[in-house]
Amino acid sequence: MLNNIPVTLDQVFNPRSVAIVGVSANKPRSFAASVVKALKAAGFPAVYPVNPNHTEMFGLPCYSSISAIPGSVNHVIVNIPAEKTLDLLDDCARKGVTSVHLFTAGFRESGEREGIELEQVILQRAQAAGFRIIGPNCTGLYVPRARFIPISRIPGSPGPVAFLSQSGGHAYDLPFHAGPRGITFSKVISYGNALDINECELLEYFADDDESEIVAIYIEGVREGLRFRRALEKAAGEKPVVICKGGTSDAGLRATLSHTASLTSSVKVFDALCRQANAIRVDDIQEMIDVLVAIRFAVPYPKGRGVAVVGQGGGPSVQASDQMERMGLYFPPLAPDVHRKLEEFLPTAGAIFSNPLDATNILLPDIMYQTMKVIGGSPDIHMMLYHMGFHPATHWGRGWYGNDAFLKPATEALQKAHRETRKPVLLALGLPSDLAGAEERLQVQESFMKAGLPVFHSLEKAALAMARVETWHRRFKPQDQDINS
Repeated sequence: MLNNIPVTLDQVFNPRSVAIVGVSANKPRSFAASVVKALKAAGFPAVYPVNPNHTEMFGLPCYSSISAIPGSVNHVIVNIPAEKTLDLLDDCARKGVTSVHLFTAGFRESGEREGIELEQVILQRAQAAGFRIIGPNCTGLYVPRARFIPISRIPGSPGPVAFLSQSGGHAYDLPFHAGPRGITFSKVISYGNALDINECELLEYFADDDESEIVAIYIEGVREGLRFRRALEKAAGEKPVVICKGGTSDAGLRATLSHTASLTSSVKVFDALCRQANAIRVDDIQEMIDVLVAIRFAVPYPKGRGVAVVGQGGGPSVQASDQMERMGLYFPPLAPDVHRKLEEFLPTAGAIFSNPLDATNILLPDIMYQTMKVIGGSPDIHMMLYHMGFHPATHWGRGWYGNDAFLKPATEALQKAHRETRKPVLLALGLPSDLAGAEERLQVQESFMKAGLPVFHSLEKAALAMARVETWHRRFKPQDQDINS
């Protein structure tokens, strides 16, 4: 505690000054150097490199110790060998820091007695001095609203998703890959070995954090099972919680022990806990992104699993029905009156007038809108998916779609269909096969994403995410309101 007042997680997540210990100009690609440069580029107000062998680092004054820094220091990032950390913690205590992030590894996860004992001494000193420990063996904080952005090319704008992760790599990977899909974050923390701040305390905090409307979790194991269950039930009872568990195979269980020294539990027990709490269980980080996209943008949430699929190409349309039904959605047939309305503007020659629907002019923005509007009026259609890039007629790289002549009217057409039907409009964009295709596809994705439309990278991924979200929403009782609706 500081001045006899306990340090809260609000204080931890709102640093105003940071010291990075162990940064070296001779290692410009090291973690510490990357953090200094990223924080400086993000406009974080006070960044203090610490290394007794330098007086300047990346255009900033460099200090010999924490105590030598003239201003106050809220947060300290440690990137020095484990055996040198105790003297540093004494310096942090003298400076009155709020939190210490130990990027340093070589503690309990090593399995060595020295590392296990060193962790306990670190915890005792931190508790005596009153500051909090993040880690060891983790990448720590990422808080966009505080401009605490310690890595380049991740979203700089704050958003509604909180992410707590035992893995440091996942803590950076999720924002990096989810940002281009429109997912932004309130707070992210990698907590590694969880010596002090752990998954239970974090989940309790995020359940009550107004900035965090959605909670995502990557976890390898827990030490306080009962407390974790109660925290998960509380959080998932108030907001969507998406959870991925690492270590579900024998090899994975062994890996988690050496990764973060986690005590893993039965996968069946963990799955049962998620079902009881109504947390959305996913199998990997890419699926987590798909589910977050669905939660964030596929609104109003569907009131069932009936899907209509629209796009050019008979083969992909037929394949879509096989793939998406395997993931738990179903394809209601189109009623006769819907057929009649579609025939007014869709050519019958070369078309598949069923669900999935294929027509030669379906790429025209006005036809997109009319088709979605007509199909969306069917009560047994709960969501609509438009696909591109899965057929030669829609292959990326020709320059047909990544331009304002197509993108602007197509985006507006899909937005209009979404507004008027009040049903989710989903986009599945097939993968490109060359650089020109990749550029065009990313242009299309960016336009749709900025319009608030959910974009997926395959038909199966879209179907699985929507099936999971439909199940969650059907069971979600307390508020039963759509996020961003």
